[in-house]
Amino acid sequence: MRVVRRRRVACSFSAESAERIIVALDGMAPDQALAFSAQVEGLRWVKVGLELFVQAGPEVVAQLRDQGLRVFLDLKFHDIPATMAGACRRAAALGAELITVHACAGSEGLQAAQAAAVEGAESTGQQSPTLLAVSVLTSWEEQRLQRELAISQGIAARVSALAQLSATAGIGGCVCSPWEAAVLRAQQPEPFALITPGIRPKGAAVGDQARVMGPAEAIAAGASQLVIGRPVTKAEDPSDAFARCCAELRI
Repeated sequence: MRVVRRRRVACSFSAESAERIIVALDGMAPDQALAFSAQVEGLRWVKVGLELFVQAGPEVVAQLRDQGLRVFLDLKFHDIPATMAGACRRAAALGAELITVHACAGSEGLQAAQAAAVEGAESTGQQSPTLLAVSVLTSWEEQRLQRELAISQGIAARVSALAQLSATAGIGGCVCSPWEAAVLRAQQPEPFALITPGIRPKGAAVGDQARVMGPAEAIAAGASQLVIGRPVTKAEDPSDAFARCCAELRI
């Protein structure tokens, strides 16, 4: 597939704002994802999730990087340590700069994944990626978590515990809802990264997310970067929607 390189245009928002926003290419076919990412002016980061990766394969990471984009590979690896290590080694070799693993895999799996990611990046002459531990998905509500998974620990306490487990294991950051960002930032100072989905700019529908916050509020709470999907990808003018999200950050 021939991929057209991105046009570089002058934007009305700062480069720092654009670096803070990761646009999720969820629900798109490979051709749609590549065409979309090529048209959004000022876009710097995209998220490749399970659906797109399963359909497009590893090649999509290279194609997006050929457009000048940075890739967050959100596959949420959770397996025995050896398998997690192998998956992270290959993901890092692809050039993904952010890679998700499940914190509940435990310290042995997290340590193996981190070491292997460094090896994978070095094998292809790239910078080591940041591994991000997934704590509690933003679609979960506390009562349902307790009822369906028999977890008596509240969401806030569980997220904090999993973040600490991840940091101790050498993981570079975690994925959390913006509701937990302030507490986690107090516990885990930078450069530990806090990546927050569940971001809804002004006027956007909440959708299937239970714990949401606006872009500026999430950054003020301590988030490092924000994952935004449908408010940009389903907008009539995605470039304008992306610019508005960046402008809300006022960076």
